[in-house]
Amino acid sequence: MLDQILTTPEPTKGEFSHRWPHFLPGGKAVLFTIDTGGSFDEARIAVLSLETGKVDVLLDGGTNPRYSPTGHIVFSRAGALLAVPFDLERLERTGDPVTVVEDILVEPGGAAHFTFSGDGSLAYVPGGLLVPDRKLVWVDRQGGVDALPAEPREYMNPSLSPDGQQVAVVIREGSNYDVWVSEVARGSLTRLTSHPQEDLAPIWTPVGKQVTFASEMSGSFPTLWWRPADGSGPQELLLEREEGEGRVPTSWSPDGQTLAFTDLIDPVTGSDIWMLPLEGEGKPWAFLDTEFDESGAMFSPDGRLLAYTSNETGRDEVYVQPSSVTGPRWKRQVSIGDGAEPVWAPDRRDLFYRNGDKMMAVAIETGPELSVGTARPLFEGRFLPGPTWTPRNYDISPDGQRFLMIKREQDLVPTELIVVFNWFEELERLVPTD
Repeated sequence: MLDQILTTPEPTKGEFSHRWPHFLPGGKAVLFTIDTGGSFDEARIAVLSLETGKVDVLLDGGTNPRYSPTGHIVFSRAGALLAVPFDLERLERTGDPVTVVEDILVEPGGAAHFTFSGDGSLAYVPGGLLVPDRKLVWVDRQGGVDALPAEPREYMNPSLSPDGQQVAVVIREGSNYDVWVSEVARGSLTRLTSHPQEDLAPIWTPVGKQVTFASEMSGSFPTLWWRPADGSGPQELLLEREEGEGRVPTSWSPDGQTLAFTDLIDPVTGSDIWMLPLEGEGKPWAFLDTEFDESGAMFSPDGRLLAYTSNETGRDEVYVQPSSVTGPRWKRQVSIGDGAEPVWAPDRRDLFYRNGDKMMAVAIETGPELSVGTARPLFEGRFLPGPTWTPRNYDISPDGQRFLMIKREQDLVPTELIVVFNWFEELERLVPTD
């Protein structure tokens, strides 16, 4: 069965993405959310007719639409659940929205935690609209936490400058992701990118003048860009994007002449590790493109080794192998029992990685042969993990003694689930239909 594209966002109409599809009874139409790139309370709810291909906007302001057999569209807005009468035959709303449940948990990313069954039972997680509460924090080797002065935001992918004085970090605002630069000591924030497409995974060049990042500016899949860290010059494309390719930078070689990046979506080999040389023709080449997923490649401080994550054992583990392809191509497994997000200590004596909530360290010694020590836990804590396709969701200070991590001020693990039986009766009472 072939995939079929049903809708395509139209940037000229302020459309950023299409999300949360829900088939209507009969399978001839689909409800969905039009993300406008800002707050999800500014999103639009639309319906697509599969017979005509026509899209009609039903509501301004709302997400997560679902059809109820009572003849309503139920959706979320501003941490509440609303309903509006809906004509299933004409695909038209026949009234105005009414709030039917207060205090529905809605994440900053727009996902609302509710569902209902065909017999009229409603289940939801209370909590209301969550506000951004991620903090940039220092964590020492014993697990002691000290917050940076930067205000709470939806942070991800922090990357310290080589001198440790600045941090490049992604901030999500609604559905939009941009790269910002903050002074570590003062907590100031300066926007480095500003457009509707997503910008992710910033990393510094070794001299600390440029910030490299993945951006969707040139299409629907990310590719490689960079910009002066002080914003003094424009964003420049490092590698042209080809259809169906997604590329994310992970590490620069110490001499700044080679960029390791992850190619995300090869139809045969999955995610792979590639290299982009700046010298010569600048033609990218595959470093690892096996049938397994490889990602997160990190050059060692001397440039001789490359640490990365692979799932060849059936789960993510951290490996090390030479970065050069002219010598032996041996590799050594570093983690045992899950590992991801490898980062080298500045002196290269330790390789750090994450195993769930644990920060692990492994001694690495080079001589005539590579010696890999036994992994040891440094500390454990609920710090924000990162997806394997980004370089990592933490960084290490230039002296190797502290980790820059992201911590939520509140624990987001739901502690309560509310179930309402015969809820359709209440829905029909609050929002009568013709």
